[in-house]
Amino acid sequence: MKIGVPKEVLDQECRVALTPAGVHALVSLGNTLYVENNAGLQSSFSNSDYIDAGAKILQKPEDIFDAAEMILKVKQPLEYECKYLKSSQILFTFLHLAADKNLTMDLCKSKATCIAYETIELPDRSLPLLIPMSEIAGRMSVQIGAHHLEKYFGGKGILLGGVPGVEPANVVIIGGGTVGINAAKMAIGLGSKVYILDNNLKRLRELDDYFNGRLQTVYSTQHKLSELLIKSDLVISAVLVTGAKAPRLITKDIMSKMKPGSVVVDVAIDQGGCVEGVKHTKHSEPIIKIENVSVYAVPNIPGAVPITSTTALTNATLPYVIKLASNGYKAVENDPALQKGVNVHKGSVVHQVVAEALELEYHSLVSN
Repeated sequence: MKIGVPKEVLDQECRVALTPAGVHALVSLGNTLYVENNAGLQSSFSNSDYIDAGAKILQKPEDIFDAAEMILKVKQPLEYECKYLKSSQILFTFLHLAADKNLTMDLCKSKATCIAYETIELPDRSLPLLIPMSEIAGRMSVQIGAHHLEKYFGGKGILLGGVPGVEPANVVIIGGGTVGINAAKMAIGLGSKVYILDNNLKRLRELDDYFNGRLQTVYSTQHKLSELLIKSDLVISAVLVTGAKAPRLITKDIMSKMKPGSVVVDVAIDQGGCVEGVKHTKHSEPIIKIENVSVYAVPNIPGAVPITSTTALTNATLPYVIKLASNGYKAVENDPALQKGVNVHKGSVVHQVVAEALELEYHSLVSN
């Protein structure tokens, strides 16, 4: 198969969809790899690295889209990239369509098969391609929060771990999944007082056993959430409903009662965010102020550490890329996990949760 890796064009996105090691693995199986000029530079991979691995370097994104049967990306395509897509192509990337109707319609117009990393789901309901980025985002969310709690960056001026004789900061984590557990590891490691909320009692028991009393597990209700938010210093929203838009759990009314200079890191911003009134920000201007609370709403948090995140992403995606390269669309038909990854196919939305989130007609992939 002819596989194309364009340079990421989302603002300040430094990752690339495939490492040279991933290219080598695919070329050794008889595939042809096209990589856009300098696509991997910000992840510390040069054109020479890709050439040595067996790739061909093309100069422009349209050259990549013209040559390839499958397009590998990290983030969702921008409007002009969607125009390059063809009905015969497979697009494999993070899409997060539940929060973006315009992108969904553009992908439908292309009639390409669009597979989202974040909705590929194993029988145990785990999300193998989302997990590594969630691990990174969860760990980074705490160091981001610590940074923006500093007075010179608009925070209240509090150290997460405190010092002897001075109380540590209160960190509230909403959601006990991959982001939540990795955020908790970091926050506990820095000496914070940590609360983690979830509405799954089984998960709360697992977290309680895992952390052995080093954090407080809380069954999530709106009343309890409000109570904890009011006394929090750092809040990390880590809620995920696969394919769906994030619930608006942190209202402006609650934030008006929070301490001025508190920080919310809205990791769920990819799916629309958990904060009422939130809008996407970017790494160069990451904070939006809502009711005197600093809300960090960058949708590509792992893009700030591209050496780590590009390698972690390739490690997770490569087995699926190999399946698609070897069998084309038949790989989808033969793999239930890949089937759940397909969001758009032949001009229709074929993921039920995405269709419901966008109030669009759902078409079953089986009958499409």
